[in-house]
Amino acid sequence: RGLPVPGRGLPGHFSGSGAGGLPTLVMSAGCVHLSGALCSELLASVDTLLFDCDGVLWKGDSPIPGAVQFINRLQERGKRVFFLTNNSSKSRQMYGEKLHGLGFRARPEQVYGTAPCTALYLRQEAKLRGSVYLIGGAALRGELGAQGIVCSGSGPGPELTPGPGPMQAWEAEPLDPSVGAVLIGFDEHFTYMKLCRAARYLRDPSCIFLATNTDTLLPTEGGGIPGTGCLVKAVEAASNRTAHVIGKPSAFMFDCMVKEHGIDPSRTVMVGDRLDTDILMGSNCGLRTILTLTGVSTLEEAMANQKSDSPDHHKLVPSYYVGSVADLLPALD
Repeated sequence: RGLPVPGRGLPGHFSGSGAGGLPTLVMSAGCVHLSGALCSELLASVDTLLFDCDGVLWKGDSPIPGAVQFINRLQERGKRVFFLTNNSSKSRQMYGEKLHGLGFRARPEQVYGTAPCTALYLRQEAKLRGSVYLIGGAALRGELGAQGIVCSGSGPGPELTPGPGPMQAWEAEPLDPSVGAVLIGFDEHFTYMKLCRAARYLRDPSCIFLATNTDTLLPTEGGGIPGTGCLVKAVEAASNRTAHVIGKPSAFMFDCMVKEHGIDPSRTVMVGDRLDTDILMGSNCGLRTILTLTGVSTLEEAMANQKSDSPDHHKLVPSYYVGSVADLLPALD
């Protein structure tokens, strides 16, 4: 235990054996193809593996080939597995049910999503006084309710009133004086009216401005649809404010896991398909990272960041990459 972790912006890999037969860390420029003995050494050096879901374990309602077997085998070998998702459209329970339905051995308490973590942040960290104006779905509203937080704004909302002067009517519409925060999550019912209302609440500098995540693309079997980040950018532009982000690449979800499960960062690896969320969160938390090429980001993008002179770009370089999580299966045989 206690193996060293590559420094931020300096991913590394293990090769050979050091004192006591432990793998020895060899520093590299990062973005190393993970296979063979190196893969076996890496898995032997970790107790806990964190997985993004969409694009890593499944696309839409179809699991990535080999992903179910890999996750289940890891747990059979005594590894701790957790699932981290920026998708706020499902509750912890719903994600647990989806994982189970696809064949993964998983319990809801292994899932850390932006919906429950945002509710915890508002209650425990922000010490919210008042209610929340929510641009988001039923799952996010439910997680807020579970923490005793009252919210308004979710759902389809009222129909737009036809006729002249609707903009003046929206501007004059009374606001709820109890609202102390504006929260943006995935909302299939996003409208111009909601945008106007959120921007008006945020004119008050004391109003908390939160976003579950800033992913601009939600991976699907058909290639993807606009994600929550598109809505966040609209509200940021309309309010001239910047949202505080709860999901990846923020460290907040990982901090929640550390508090609840006592995770050792030096014995943990983050596996994801996005450089700007999964890999950057791993860098922000001092974790080794693995990029899978079954989702959003490409190897060419990772290499371009590696060649950059910018330290910020270096944080987007994974320690390792694989074509798919299924490529790691042989290391567990």
